[in-house]
Amino acid sequence: MGIRSILSKPLAAFIVRKQKKWSLNPKETQDGVLKEIVSEAADTKFGKDHQFNEINDYDDFKKKVPIRTYEELKPYIELMLEGEESILWPGKPAYFAKTSGTTSGTKYIPVTKASIPNHINSARDALLTYVHETGNAKFLDGKLIFLSGSPTLSKTAGVHTGRLSGIVNHHVPQYLRTNQMPSYETNCIEDWERKVDQIVKETKDEDLSLISGIPPWVQMYFDKLIEQKGNKIKDIFPNFSLFVYGGVNFDPYKKKLYEAIGKEVDSIETYPASEGFIAYQDKQEEKGLLILLNSGIFFEFIPAEEYFDENPTRLKIDQVSLNVNYALIINSNAGLWGYSIGDTVKFVSKTPYKLLVTGRIKHFISAFGEHVIGEEVERAMDKTIEKFPEVNLVEFTVAPQVNPHIGLPLHEWYIEFNDFPSDMSAFEKELNTNLQTLNTYYDDLITGNVLTGLKIISLEKDAFINYMKSIGKLGGQNKVPRLSNDRKIADKLAKYEISS
Repeated sequence: MGIRSILSKPLAAFIVRKQKKWSLNPKETQDGVLKEIVSEAADTKFGKDHQFNEINDYDDFKKKVPIRTYEELKPYIELMLEGEESILWPGKPAYFAKTSGTTSGTKYIPVTKASIPNHINSARDALLTYVHETGNAKFLDGKLIFLSGSPTLSKTAGVHTGRLSGIVNHHVPQYLRTNQMPSYETNCIEDWERKVDQIVKETKDEDLSLISGIPPWVQMYFDKLIEQKGNKIKDIFPNFSLFVYGGVNFDPYKKKLYEAIGKEVDSIETYPASEGFIAYQDKQEEKGLLILLNSGIFFEFIPAEEYFDENPTRLKIDQVSLNVNYALIINSNAGLWGYSIGDTVKFVSKTPYKLLVTGRIKHFISAFGEHVIGEEVERAMDKTIEKFPEVNLVEFTVAPQVNPHIGLPLHEWYIEFNDFPSDMSAFEKELNTNLQTLNTYYDDLITGNVLTGLKIISLEKDAFINYMKSIGKLGGQNKVPRLSNDRKIADKLAKYEISS
């Protein structure tokens, strides 16, 4: 056993003791965070504009601070981009995390000196929590690979700017740098396909023990390794024992990924965002991610069905209910206030509070009033594959078809299969039935002959890779939306349809 794995165990025990203390005192922990960040930002432009000095509790806060999207917070961020200080948080940001917005173009999310520990320590604590639970620390002695965006940073108004994964790369603890892969030079390659090829070249003869990344891009890496080496991943990396991922639901990718590996390995799900590290999996056998209540973020939750109302209900952690979809709102020491990050979550535990990411506020289908969300299409697919175990899919997305050539409107499912169903018609019917069971509005529209049953459109190999490449979003932290209320994605995928 190496020095890293030996030293990790007492540190892991210490982290878990602290974790239990704050996670079992959620109200007090979050009230303390709110008080601290409001006090810190009282003299900023935002704090003065919103009378932070008059805020004494959460009810005061709700009256002073409205819910905002990035577009609505943008006037403050533009002042920061012009070089002004103490706008949303004291001083200048340490970084701007650059990300793509659907309506506002490029987003510049502030990362402050105060908020950096949220990103770095949360990732560390996810690994140490796993070490404490399982006793497996050996992976820390092997090579660790993080498939992420480029760490190359530019400057905006004197502030270092880049992708969040690139920013975080500059803060990897020194004790991990000696076994971190790929090399810095390779990590800086912007072209994802060329980057993966170089990563394969650098890692194919190494002893990787931990692999981290978004599942579809890890799968791309695995496919290239297997093509070159001719072996399963377990034979290429005999000590590979831990997969860390975030950003997407793992279930649709699990079967194909584990087939590439040649065995099942432990995994840790994380919930990082440019705006903050929200939650991580703390138990291997329990459902849900532990929400990080003590990490500089005060959370609010709006019932998803009220999100677009003029005065939606706003709840703090001790006011939420189980199994209800909420829009996630954050207030943080990065200077984000009443900020809607666009995700929906639901809680599956209150002791401690654990959540599941259920989709995106803007990613739904309600062209006919059905309001189908990401969680529902993924669960429908999972339940269908249970009945068709031969099926192995690569990726899928769903879109409405309002004006079909023949018959009633319907939902079209664009699916890239690795292994096809033995009976496509039966698979399609089962998928439709499962979605009807999960969404009563969809069921009503089907039984009322407003919609006809869904249609599967099979796509050729690498359809989603080619689509993502065509829009300049191949690799890194980018992912395909699971569903949308328009046909922008569907129309671009149509050219990859397999002719029947």
